[in-house]
Amino acid sequence: MFRTGRQAVCILLGAMLAACSASTPSWRSKVAPLVEDLGVMQAPIMFPQEYRSLLETFEHGEALYHVREDDKGADVYYQLAFQKADILHSEIQQAKKVLAAERQQRIADLAAKAEEEQLMRAAAEAEIRLRKQQAAQAAEAARAAQKKSKENAPSLPNSYTVRRGETLPQISARTEIYNDSTLWPIIYRANRDQIRNPKQLWPGQVFVIPRNFSHDEAVEARRYSNKNN
Repeated sequence: MFRTGRQAVCILLGAMLAACSASTPSWRSKVAPLVEDLGVMQAPIMFPQEYRSLLETFEHGEALYHVREDDKGADVYYQLAFQKADILHSEIQQAKKVLAAERQQRIADLAAKAEEEQLMRAAAEAEIRLRKQQAAQAAEAARAAQKKSKENAPSLPNSYTVRRGETLPQISARTEIYNDSTLWPIIYRANRDQIRNPKQLWPGQVFVIPRNFSHDEAVEARRYSNKNN
């Protein structure tokens, strides 16, 4: 039956007490500390089969030594147990080195991943800042262009002097007036004091050109214009 490292140590100590009056085989003193150390080094967990084989060999030697009092036969098993213990000790040391290297690699991988995520976050934040900056610049450029357009736009006249042969639709169709011949009723209504007949104008008349008329007034003017064409 398989025994743990602690059980092996107990067996070892008991055997040492029982052997106080007998001669100790030469290999027993060498292998006993190794068996105890391997139990502390978690050999039963890391290499359970190998450790069980080591204990069986050591316990066989103990049986020969304490029960049959066969020192020479026991020493053969102690020597074999020592060889197994030495190999198992080396394997544990190598396994611990591998585990330590794997742990260091995992730590390095986690650090690299954290650094990559940090760089990605920094890049995303930088892109957001750049977009905001570009949007602000575009908005500022649009405001500047709008302001410049207003400054450069020709001012629309608030009055107009009638020329020979002109009619209200012709005046209304002028670009600087309304650019729409059907809005002439707005001019007509604003200058009723000067216009008796909308189809008859006199050169030199100065008409007021309304600018702040409503949408409804424009609709009504077009309706009136279509009726009187």
